[in-house]
Amino acid sequence: MSETIPTGEAHGPGAIADPPMASELAGDGRMNRGAVSWSVFEGARNPYIILVTIYIFAPYVASVMVGDPVRGQAVISQWSQYSGWIVMATAPFLGASIDQLGPRKGWLALVVAAMVPMMIALWWAKPDGSGLSVTLTMLLITLIGLGFAFSEVLHNSLLIRAAGMKAAHKASGLALALGNGFSVLALGFTAWAFALPGKVNWAWVPKTPLFGLDTAAHEHERIVAVMAAGIFAIGAIPLFLFTPDAPSTGVPVLKAFRNGARQLWEMLSTVGRYRDAAIYLLSRMAFVDGMNAVLIYAGIYAVGVMKWQALEMLGYGILLSILAVLGGFVGRWMDAALGPKNSLRIAILMSILGIVCMLGMSPTRILYLWSFDPSAQPPVWDGPVFRTLPELVFLLIGFVNAVFITAQYASARTLLTRLTPPEKTGAFFGVYALSGVATGWLGPMMVNLGTNLTHTQQGGFATVTVLLAVGLVGLSFVRGGGKSMES
Repeated sequence: MSETIPTGEAHGPGAIADPPMASELAGDGRMNRGAVSWSVFEGARNPYIILVTIYIFAPYVASVMVGDPVRGQAVISQWSQYSGWIVMATAPFLGASIDQLGPRKGWLALVVAAMVPMMIALWWAKPDGSGLSVTLTMLLITLIGLGFAFSEVLHNSLLIRAAGMKAAHKASGLALALGNGFSVLALGFTAWAFALPGKVNWAWVPKTPLFGLDTAAHEHERIVAVMAAGIFAIGAIPLFLFTPDAPSTGVPVLKAFRNGARQLWEMLSTVGRYRDAAIYLLSRMAFVDGMNAVLIYAGIYAVGVMKWQALEMLGYGILLSILAVLGGFVGRWMDAALGPKNSLRIAILMSILGIVCMLGMSPTRILYLWSFDPSAQPPVWDGPVFRTLPELVFLLIGFVNAVFITAQYASARTLLTRLTPPEKTGAFFGVYALSGVATGWLGPMMVNLGTNLTHTQQGGFATVTVLLAVGLVGLSFVRGGGKSMES
Protein backbone atom coordinates (compact mmCIF):
# COMPACT_ATOMS: atom_id res chain seq x y z
CA MET A 1 0.00 0.00 0.00
CA SER A 2 1.28 3.44 -0.85
CA GLU A 3 1.35 5.56 2.26
CA THR A 4 0.01 9.09 2.04
CA ILE A 5 -0.49 11.82 4.58
CA PRO A 6 -4.11 12.80 5.19
CA THR A 7 -5.19 16.41 5.46
CA GLY A 8 -3.86 18.00 8.62
CA GLU A 9 -1.20 15.38 9.29
CA ALA A 10 2.37 16.36 9.94
CA HIS A 11 4.47 13.71 11.60
CA GLY A 12 5.10 14.28 15.28
CA PRO A 13 3.69 16.48 18.04
CA GLY A 14 3.93 19.60 15.92
CA ALA A 15 0.95 18.39 13.95
CA ILE A 16 -1.59 18.53 16.69
CA ALA A 17 -2.88 22.04 16.14
CA ASP A 18 -2.72 22.22 12.37
CA PRO A 19 -5.82 23.99 11.08
CA PRO A 20 -7.38 23.07 7.75
CA MET A 21 -4.78 23.81 5.09
CA ALA A 22 -5.40 26.73 2.78
CA SER A 23 -5.48 25.91 -0.92
CA GLU A 24 -2.17 27.67 -1.48
CA LEU A 25 -0.48 25.18 0.86
CA ALA A 26 -1.43 22.20 -1.30
CA GLY A 27 1.68 22.65 -3.45
CA ASP A 28 2.42 21.15 -6.82
CA GLY A 29 3.80 17.82 -5.56
CA ARG A 30 7.41 18.67 -6.38
CA MET A 31 10.29 18.77 -3.92
CA ASN A 32 11.59 22.36 -3.96
CA ARG A 33 14.65 23.55 -2.04
CA GLY A 34 12.56 24.46 0.99
CA ALA A 35 11.24 20.88 1.20
CA VAL A 36 14.67 19.35 0.70
CA SER A 37 16.08 21.67 3.36
CA TRP A 38 13.34 20.54 5.76
CA SER A 39 14.33 16.91 5.12
CA VAL A 40 18.05 17.62 5.53
CA PHE A 41 17.39 19.13 8.96
CA GLU A 42 15.82 15.91 10.23
CA GLY A 43 18.46 13.80 8.52
CA ALA A 44 21.21 15.80 10.24
CA ARG A 45 19.53 15.62 13.64
CA ASN A 46 19.09 11.84 13.73
CA PRO A 47 22.79 10.82 13.90
CA TYR A 48 22.79 12.08 17.50
CA ILE A 49 20.29 9.36 18.39
CA ILE A 50 22.32 6.65 16.63
CA LEU A 51 25.79 7.76 17.75
CA VAL A 52 25.08 9.03 21.24
CA THR A 53 21.82 7.57 22.54
CA ILE A 54 21.92 4.02 21.15
CA TYR A 55 25.22 2.58 19.96
CA ILE A 56 28.34 4.41 21.10
CA PHE A 57 28.24 7.15 23.74
CA ALA A 58 25.49 5.91 26.10
CA PRO A 59 27.00 2.38 26.26
CA TYR A 60 30.37 4.06 27.04
CA VAL A 61 28.76 5.98 29.90
CA ALA A 62 27.14 2.84 31.28
CA SER A 63 30.12 0.50 31.03
CA VAL A 64 33.08 2.86 31.55
CA MET A 65 31.99 6.01 33.37
CA VAL A 66 29.52 4.26 35.69
CA GLY A 67 31.79 1.21 35.65
CA ASP A 68 29.06 -1.42 35.75
CA PRO A 69 26.68 -2.03 32.82
CA VAL A 70 23.89 -3.17 35.12
CA ARG A 71 24.07 -0.06 37.30
CA GLY A 72 24.72 2.00 34.17
CA GLN A 73 21.49 0.74 32.58
CA ALA A 74 19.61 1.69 35.75
CA VAL A 75 21.17 5.17 35.83
CA ILE A 76 20.43 5.93 32.18
CA SER A 77 16.87 4.60 32.34
CA GLN A 78 16.22 6.69 35.46
CA TRP A 79 17.36 9.90 33.76
CA SER A 80 15.37 8.96 30.63
CA GLN A 81 12.33 8.63 32.84
CA TYR A 82 12.83 12.18 34.15
CA SER A 83 13.20 13.47 30.61
CA GLY A 84 10.01 11.69 29.60
CA TRP A 85 8.06 13.33 32.38
CA ILE A 86 9.19 16.81 31.34
CA VAL A 87 8.41 16.14 27.66
CA MET A 88 4.98 14.81 28.62
CA ALA A 89 4.24 17.98 30.58
CA THR A 90 5.45 20.46 27.96
CA ALA A 91 5.67 19.17 24.38
CA PRO A 92 1.93 18.55 23.90
CA PHE A 93 1.12 22.14 24.88
CA LEU A 94 3.82 23.47 22.59
CA GLY A 95 2.42 21.39 19.75
CA ALA A 96 -1.16 22.46 20.42
CA SER A 97 -0.15 26.13 20.56
CA ILE A 98 2.31 26.19 17.70
CA ASP A 99 0.06 27.56 14.98
CA GLN A 100 -0.96 30.50 17.14
CA LEU A 101 2.64 31.36 17.99
CA GLY A 102 3.28 32.36 14.39
CA PRO A 103 6.87 32.13 13.06
CA ARG A 104 8.75 29.05 14.29
CA LYS A 105 12.25 29.42 12.86
CA GLY A 106 13.33 31.87 15.56
CA TRP A 107 12.27 29.45 18.30
CA LEU A 108 13.90 26.58 16.43
CA ALA A 109 17.14 28.55 16.08
CA LEU A 110 17.23 29.07 19.86
CA VAL A 111 16.78 25.34 20.47
CA VAL A 112 19.51 24.40 17.98
CA ALA A 113 21.86 27.05 19.42
CA ALA A 114 21.40 25.49 22.86
CA MET A 115 21.69 21.86 21.75
CA VAL A 116 24.91 22.06 19.69
CA PRO A 117 27.22 23.36 22.49
CA MET A 118 25.79 20.82 24.93
CA MET A 119 26.54 18.01 22.46
CA ILE A 120 30.12 19.26 22.10
CA ALA A 121 30.47 19.45 25.89
CA LEU A 122 29.98 15.67 26.12
CA TRP A 123 33.57 15.35 24.82
CA TRP A 124 34.69 16.16 28.37
CA ALA A 125 32.90 13.13 29.84
CA LYS A 126 36.26 11.50 30.61
CA PRO A 127 36.63 7.99 31.98
CA ASP A 128 38.95 9.00 34.84
CA GLY A 129 36.52 11.49 36.34
CA SER A 130 38.72 14.50 35.57
CA GLY A 131 36.06 16.03 33.31
CA LEU A 132 32.30 15.81 33.59
CA SER A 133 30.87 13.64 36.32
CA VAL A 134 28.27 10.99 35.54
CA THR A 135 25.58 13.27 36.96
CA LEU A 136 26.62 16.26 34.84
CA THR A 137 26.92 14.04 31.77
CA MET A 138 23.42 12.66 32.26
CA LEU A 139 22.08 16.16 32.94
CA LEU A 140 23.49 17.33 29.60
CA ILE A 141 22.05 14.30 27.80
CA THR A 142 18.67 14.97 29.41
CA LEU A 143 18.71 18.64 28.37
CA ILE A 144 19.72 17.69 24.83
CA GLY A 145 16.87 15.17 24.78
CA LEU A 146 14.42 17.90 25.75
CA GLY A 147 15.82 20.11 23.01
CA PHE A 148 15.43 17.21 20.61
CA ALA A 149 11.74 16.86 21.52
CA PHE A 150 11.07 20.60 21.19
CA SER A 151 12.97 20.81 17.90
CA GLU A 152 10.86 17.92 16.61
CA VAL A 153 7.65 19.78 17.45
CA LEU A 154 8.83 22.99 15.78
CA HIS A 155 10.37 21.24 12.79
CA ASN A 156 7.36 19.02 12.12
CA SER A 157 5.07 22.03 12.19
CA LEU A 158 6.93 23.43 9.16
CA LEU A 159 6.42 20.34 6.99
CA ILE A 160 3.35 21.50 5.08
CA ARG A 161 4.76 24.99 4.52
CA ALA A 162 8.01 23.44 3.29
CA ALA A 163 6.61 20.77 0.96
CA GLY A 164 2.89 21.37 0.58
CA MET A 165 0.28 18.70 1.12
CA LYS A 166 1.05 16.97 -2.18
CA ALA A 167 4.77 16.49 -1.46
CA ALA A 168 4.64 16.09 2.34
CA HIS A 169 5.02 12.32 2.13
CA LYS A 170 8.04 12.75 -0.15
CA ALA A 171 9.75 15.13 2.27
CA SER A 172 8.96 12.87 5.21
CA GLY A 173 10.35 9.82 3.43
CA LEU A 174 13.46 11.68 2.33
CA ALA A 175 14.05 12.85 5.90
CA LEU A 176 13.95 9.27 7.21
CA ALA A 177 16.25 8.07 4.44
CA LEU A 178 18.73 10.88 5.09
CA GLY A 179 18.67 10.15 8.81
CA ASN A 180 19.66 6.54 8.18
CA GLY A 181 22.16 7.55 5.50
CA PHE A 182 23.94 10.20 7.57
CA SER A 183 24.02 7.84 10.56
CA VAL A 184 25.56 4.98 8.59
CA LEU A 185 28.17 7.31 7.11
CA ALA A 186 29.02 8.69 10.55
CA LEU A 187 29.31 5.21 12.05
CA GLY A 188 31.42 4.03 9.10
CA PHE A 189 33.74 7.01 9.34
CA THR A 190 34.16 6.50 13.08
CA ALA A 191 35.08 2.86 12.55
CA TRP A 192 37.54 3.66 9.74
CA ALA A 193 39.15 6.71 11.34
CA PHE A 194 39.25 5.83 15.02
CA ALA A 195 38.29 2.24 15.92
CA LEU A 196 39.89 0.06 13.22
CA PRO A 197 43.38 1.67 13.15
CA GLY A 198 45.75 -0.54 15.09
CA LYS A 199 43.25 -3.41 15.08
CA VAL A 200 43.58 -4.55 11.46
CA ASN A 201 46.34 -4.54 8.89
CA TRP A 202 44.22 -3.38 5.96
CA ALA A 203 45.80 -1.07 3.41
CA TRP A 204 42.81 1.27 3.28
CA VAL A 205 42.68 1.77 7.06
CA PRO A 206 44.98 4.35 8.75
CA LYS A 207 47.77 2.90 10.87
CA THR A 208 46.80 5.01 13.87
CA PRO A 209 43.60 6.85 14.83
CA LEU A 210 43.17 10.14 13.00
CA PHE A 211 43.78 13.45 14.78
CA GLY A 212 45.90 11.65 17.36
CA LEU A 213 42.93 10.35 19.32
CA ASP A 214 43.80 8.15 22.27
CA THR A 215 41.65 5.02 22.34
CA ALA A 216 42.90 4.20 25.85
CA ALA A 217 41.17 7.39 27.02
CA HIS A 218 38.04 6.36 25.08
CA GLU A 219 38.37 9.41 22.87
CA HIS A 220 37.07 7.43 19.89
CA GLU A 221 33.81 6.93 21.80
CA ARG A 222 33.59 10.49 23.10
CA ILE A 223 34.31 12.09 19.70
CA VAL A 224 30.98 10.85 18.33
CA ALA A 225 29.16 13.53 20.34
CA VAL A 226 31.26 16.23 18.66
CA MET A 227 30.60 14.64 15.27
CA ALA A 228 26.86 14.59 15.94
CA ALA A 229 26.99 18.27 16.90
CA GLY A 230 28.84 19.16 13.70
CA ILE A 231 26.46 17.22 11.47
CA PHE A 232 23.46 18.82 13.16
CA ALA A 233 24.83 22.36 13.02
CA ILE A 234 25.73 22.14 9.33
CA GLY A 235 22.55 20.29 8.36
CA ALA A 236 20.36 22.88 10.10
CA ILE A 237 21.63 25.80 8.01
CA PRO A 238 19.62 25.11 4.80
CA LEU A 239 16.33 25.08 6.72
CA PHE A 240 16.94 28.56 8.13
CA LEU A 241 17.93 29.82 4.68
CA PHE A 242 15.36 28.23 2.40
CA THR A 243 12.39 26.70 4.25
CA PRO A 244 9.37 29.06 4.44
CA ASP A 245 8.34 30.14 7.92
CA ALA A 246 4.80 30.57 9.22
CA PRO A 247 3.39 34.10 9.11
CA SER A 248 2.97 36.23 12.20
CA THR A 249 -0.35 35.82 14.03
CA GLY A 250 -0.12 38.72 16.46
CA VAL A 251 -1.24 36.41 19.30
CA PRO A 252 0.74 36.94 22.56
CA VAL A 253 2.72 33.92 23.75
CA LEU A 254 0.73 33.32 26.96
CA LYS A 255 -2.58 33.60 25.13
CA ALA A 256 -1.33 31.19 22.48
CA PHE A 257 -0.56 28.60 25.15
CA ARG A 258 -3.96 29.11 26.83
CA ASN A 259 -5.70 28.63 23.51
CA GLY A 260 -3.52 25.61 22.79
CA ALA A 261 -4.47 23.95 26.08
CA ARG A 262 -8.16 24.45 25.26
CA GLN A 263 -7.71 23.03 21.76
CA LEU A 264 -5.79 20.09 23.20
CA TRP A 265 -8.73 19.21 25.43
CA GLU A 266 -11.14 19.54 22.51
CA MET A 267 -9.07 17.12 20.42
CA LEU A 268 -8.95 14.55 23.23
CA SER A 269 -12.71 14.85 23.65
CA THR A 270 -13.25 14.36 19.92
CA VAL A 271 -11.15 11.20 19.75
CA GLY A 272 -12.83 9.79 22.85
CA ARG A 273 -16.13 9.59 20.98
CA TYR A 274 -14.73 7.04 18.48
CA ARG A 275 -14.26 3.71 20.24
CA ASP A 276 -11.93 1.81 17.91
CA ALA A 277 -9.58 4.68 17.24
CA ALA A 278 -9.43 5.53 20.96
CA ILE A 279 -8.62 1.92 21.91
CA TYR A 280 -5.99 1.81 19.20
CA LEU A 281 -4.31 5.01 20.39
CA LEU A 282 -4.24 3.71 23.98
CA SER A 283 -2.73 0.42 22.75
CA ARG A 284 -0.16 2.31 20.73
CA MET A 285 1.02 4.16 23.82
CA ALA A 286 2.09 0.80 25.25
CA PHE A 287 3.66 -0.89 22.26
CA VAL A 288 5.43 2.19 20.89
CA ASP A 289 7.05 2.76 24.30
CA GLY A 290 8.21 -0.84 24.22
CA MET A 291 9.62 -0.49 20.72
CA ASN A 292 11.41 2.73 21.68
CA ALA A 293 12.89 1.05 24.75
CA VAL A 294 14.33 -1.74 22.60
CA LEU A 295 16.05 0.86 20.43
CA ILE A 296 17.32 2.99 23.30
CA TYR A 297 18.73 0.20 25.47
CA ALA A 298 19.88 -2.29 22.82
CA GLY A 299 23.37 -0.77 22.75
CA ILE A 300 23.77 -0.72 26.53
CA TYR A 301 22.50 -4.30 26.67
CA ALA A 302 24.96 -5.50 24.00
CA VAL A 303 27.91 -3.89 25.78
CA GLY A 304 26.98 -5.32 29.17
CA VAL A 305 25.80 -8.81 28.21
CA MET A 306 27.85 -9.61 25.11
CA LYS A 307 30.89 -7.63 26.36
CA TRP A 308 31.21 -5.79 23.05
CA GLN A 309 33.60 -2.87 22.70
CA ALA A 310 33.41 0.25 20.51
CA LEU A 311 34.40 -1.55 17.30
CA GLU A 312 31.70 -4.19 17.68
CA MET A 313 29.15 -1.52 18.52
CA LEU A 314 30.07 0.46 15.42
CA GLY A 315 29.57 -2.63 13.26
CA TYR A 316 26.33 -3.42 15.08
CA GLY A 317 25.03 0.11 14.51
CA ILE A 318 25.95 0.16 10.82
CA LEU A 319 24.32 -3.18 10.07
CA LEU A 320 21.15 -2.48 12.04
CA SER A 321 20.76 1.00 10.54
CA ILE A 322 20.93 -0.52 7.06
CA LEU A 323 18.44 -3.25 8.00
CA ALA A 324 16.08 -0.61 9.42
CA VAL A 325 15.64 0.74 5.90
CA LEU A 326 14.40 -2.70 4.82
CA GLY A 327 11.89 -2.60 7.66
CA GLY A 328 10.03 0.27 6.03
CA PHE A 329 9.53 -1.78 2.87
CA VAL A 330 8.52 -4.84 4.90
CA GLY A 331 5.89 -2.79 6.73
CA ARG A 332 4.42 -1.45 3.53
CA TRP A 333 4.35 -4.92 1.96
CA MET A 334 2.61 -6.43 4.98
CA ASP A 335 0.12 -3.53 5.02
CA ALA A 336 -0.85 -4.26 1.44
CA ALA A 337 -0.92 -8.04 1.79
CA LEU A 338 -2.44 -8.48 5.26
CA GLY A 339 -3.85 -5.12 6.31
CA PRO A 340 -2.20 -2.71 8.77
CA LYS A 341 -3.70 -4.26 11.93
CA ASN A 342 -2.39 -7.73 11.12
CA SER A 343 0.90 -6.19 10.03
CA LEU A 344 1.19 -4.51 13.43
CA ARG A 345 0.38 -7.75 15.24
CA ILE A 346 3.12 -9.58 13.37
CA ALA A 347 5.64 -6.80 14.01
CA ILE A 348 4.88 -6.77 17.74
CA LEU A 349 4.98 -10.57 18.02
CA MET A 350 8.31 -10.73 16.20
CA SER A 351 9.70 -8.00 18.47
CA ILE A 352 8.60 -9.93 21.58
CA LEU A 353 10.22 -13.06 20.15
CA GLY A 354 13.39 -11.08 19.44
CA ILE A 355 13.59 -9.82 23.03
CA VAL A 356 12.96 -13.30 24.46
CA CYS A 357 15.78 -14.63 22.30
CA MET A 358 18.11 -11.80 23.36
CA LEU A 359 17.51 -12.65 27.02
CA GLY A 360 18.84 -16.16 26.36
CA MET A 361 22.14 -14.98 24.89
CA SER A 362 25.60 -14.45 26.34
CA PRO A 363 29.18 -14.95 25.07
CA THR A 364 28.99 -18.52 26.42
CA ARG A 365 25.33 -19.36 25.78
CA ILE A 366 23.03 -19.55 22.76
CA LEU A 367 19.25 -19.23 23.19
CA TYR A 368 19.14 -20.56 26.77
CA LEU A 369 19.96 -24.15 25.72
CA TRP A 370 23.42 -24.44 24.25
CA SER A 371 26.58 -23.71 26.19
CA PHE A 372 29.52 -22.40 24.21
CA ASP A 373 33.20 -22.21 25.12
CA PRO A 374 34.84 -19.58 22.87
CA SER A 375 38.34 -20.71 23.82
CA ALA A 376 37.63 -24.25 22.64
CA GLN A 377 36.11 -23.28 19.30
CA PRO A 378 37.85 -21.80 16.25
CA PRO A 379 36.60 -18.37 15.16
CA VAL A 380 33.78 -18.38 12.62
CA TRP A 381 35.84 -16.04 10.45
CA ASP A 382 39.08 -14.06 10.58
CA GLY A 383 37.54 -10.59 10.74
CA PRO A 384 38.01 -8.06 13.55
CA VAL A 385 34.48 -8.43 14.98
CA PHE A 386 31.67 -10.99 15.47
CA ARG A 387 34.05 -13.95 15.40
CA THR A 388 32.05 -16.36 17.57
CA LEU A 389 28.78 -18.17 17.00
CA PRO A 390 26.96 -16.50 19.95
CA GLU A 391 27.91 -13.09 18.57
CA LEU A 392 26.54 -13.95 15.14
CA VAL A 393 23.29 -15.30 16.61
CA PHE A 394 22.92 -12.13 18.71
CA LEU A 395 23.52 -10.10 15.58
CA LEU A 396 20.79 -11.99 13.69
CA ILE A 397 18.36 -11.34 16.55
CA GLY A 398 19.22 -7.66 16.24
CA PHE A 399 18.41 -7.84 12.53
CA VAL A 400 14.93 -9.18 13.32
CA ASN A 401 14.31 -6.40 15.82
CA ALA A 402 15.53 -3.70 13.44
CA VAL A 403 13.29 -4.86 10.59
CA PHE A 404 10.08 -5.35 12.56
CA ILE A 405 10.41 -2.32 14.82
CA THR A 406 10.74 -0.15 11.72
CA ALA A 407 7.85 -2.00 10.08
CA GLN A 408 5.75 -1.22 13.15
CA TYR A 409 6.33 2.51 12.78
CA ALA A 410 5.18 2.32 9.17
CA SER A 411 2.05 0.24 9.85
CA ALA A 412 0.98 2.17 12.95
CA ARG A 413 0.35 5.35 10.98
CA THR A 414 -1.47 3.49 8.20
CA LEU A 415 -3.81 1.77 10.65
CA LEU A 416 -5.01 5.07 12.06
CA THR A 417 -6.00 6.24 8.57
CA ARG A 418 -8.33 3.19 8.42
CA LEU A 419 -9.96 4.08 11.74
CA THR A 420 -10.24 7.84 11.30
CA PRO A 421 -13.31 9.71 10.00
CA PRO A 422 -11.99 11.84 7.12
CA GLU A 423 -13.44 15.03 8.57
CA LYS A 424 -11.67 14.42 11.92
CA THR A 425 -8.21 13.59 10.59
CA GLY A 426 -6.49 16.59 12.14
CA ALA A 427 -7.67 15.83 15.67
CA PHE A 428 -6.90 12.11 15.41
CA PHE A 429 -3.39 12.60 14.11
CA GLY A 430 -2.87 15.24 16.74
CA VAL A 431 -3.65 12.76 19.49
CA TYR A 432 -1.61 10.15 17.59
CA ALA A 433 1.35 12.50 17.94
CA LEU A 434 0.55 13.06 21.59
CA SER A 435 0.49 9.33 22.27
CA GLY A 436 4.09 9.20 21.11
CA VAL A 437 5.27 11.61 23.81
CA ALA A 438 2.71 11.45 26.62
CA THR A 439 4.01 8.13 27.96
CA GLY A 440 7.61 8.35 26.74
CA TRP A 441 8.66 7.86 30.35
CA LEU A 442 6.93 4.49 30.67
CA GLY A 443 9.55 2.39 28.88
CA PRO A 444 12.50 3.86 30.83
CA MET A 445 10.55 3.47 34.09
CA MET A 446 9.89 -0.21 33.38
CA VAL A 447 13.51 -0.88 32.44
CA ASN A 448 14.73 0.98 35.53
CA LEU A 449 12.34 -0.94 37.77
CA GLY A 450 13.25 -4.33 36.31
CA THR A 451 16.98 -3.61 36.46
CA ASN A 452 16.86 -2.49 40.10
CA LEU A 453 14.66 -5.36 41.22
CA THR A 454 16.67 -8.13 39.55
CA HIS A 455 20.12 -6.45 39.53
CA THR A 456 20.54 -7.70 35.99
CA GLN A 457 20.27 -6.13 32.58
CA GLN A 458 18.15 -9.07 31.47
CA GLY A 459 15.57 -8.31 34.14
CA GLY A 460 15.35 -4.71 33.01
CA PHE A 461 15.05 -5.61 29.36
CA ALA A 462 12.43 -8.31 30.04
CA THR A 463 9.96 -5.66 31.24
CA VAL A 464 9.77 -4.32 27.70
CA THR A 465 7.85 -7.44 26.67
CA VAL A 466 5.09 -6.42 29.10
CA LEU A 467 4.54 -3.15 27.24
CA LEU A 468 4.53 -4.92 23.88
CA ALA A 469 2.11 -7.57 25.15
CA VAL A 470 -0.30 -4.94 26.52
CA GLY A 471 -0.29 -3.18 23.16
CA LEU A 472 -0.84 -6.47 21.33
CA VAL A 473 -3.79 -7.40 23.52
CA GLY A 474 -5.27 -3.94 23.05
CA LEU A 475 -5.21 -4.38 19.27
CA SER A 476 -7.47 -7.42 19.57
CA PHE A 477 -10.29 -5.08 20.71
CA VAL A 478 -9.90 -2.81 17.68
CA ARG A 479 -12.39 -3.40 14.89
CA GLY A 480 -11.28 -2.56 11.37
CA GLY A 481 -7.83 -2.20 9.84
CA GLY A 482 -8.03 -5.36 7.78
CA LYS A 483 -6.76 -5.90 4.26
CA SER A 484 -9.60 -4.11 2.50
CA MET A 485 -10.44 -0.47 3.07
CA GLU A 486 -13.89 -1.50 4.31
CA SER A 487 -12.77 -4.08 6.85
